[in-house]
Amino acid sequence: MISHALTIIVNELNTHLADIYGGSSGKALLGNPSDGFDTGKGGLSRDAVIFSVINIKEEKSLKNQPNHVRDLVTLKALYENPPVFLNFQILAIAPHEIYADGLLLLSRVLRFFQFKNVFTQDNVDPSSITTSAPKNSIDCLESFKLIFDLYSPSMEEVNHIWGTLGGKQYPFVIYWMRMLDLKFRSLPKEGGLITEIVTDFSHKTS
Repeated sequence: MISHALTIIVNELNTHLADIYGGSSGKALLGNPSDGFDTGKGGLSRDAVIFSVINIKEEKSLKNQPNHVRDLVTLKALYENPPVFLNFQILAIAPHEIYADGLLLLSRVLRFFQFKNVFTQDNVDPSSITTSAPKNSIDCLESFKLIFDLYSPSMEEVNHIWGTLGGKQYPFVIYWMRMLDLKFRSLPKEGGLITEIVTDFSHKTS
């Protein structure tokens, strides 16, 4: 599901870049910057903006949810664990050989998320959902609401990020992607609802 969520975003961004700036405007793709940029050795393309997950945090404010849903029509209760709501720190870097080209593409990415920072199944192109989607339908999102917020790291955080990635620093920006709810699709367990409490008890005499 994480892969599908970011794939949808990348597809939306690539469509935007092609429509607004033309076919030679650059592209977005998913990748790990620590793999390097030597394409001859399996590295990433430098003529792109690379999106990578660098941190995952649980949304604790939505953690305490009930593990059942009551159906007053059938008088049944469906029992299943609530979904896990997650926020992701997304690193977007522009490692172009020509520094000015990297800054240019990064500025286009910033303007894209300023223009559109909320993505749902209703406001994205249907092809963005299906293109390069996971082959197993269980790994795909059915309904979603992904919110992108710009994050401004401190100089200490920047140093830690690039030190962890093991490479030199490139033009970059970090976004929080909120909130992807992860939930395994399965048939929930059913149980009857308590509809009456009897308090009139008596002992049977012999």
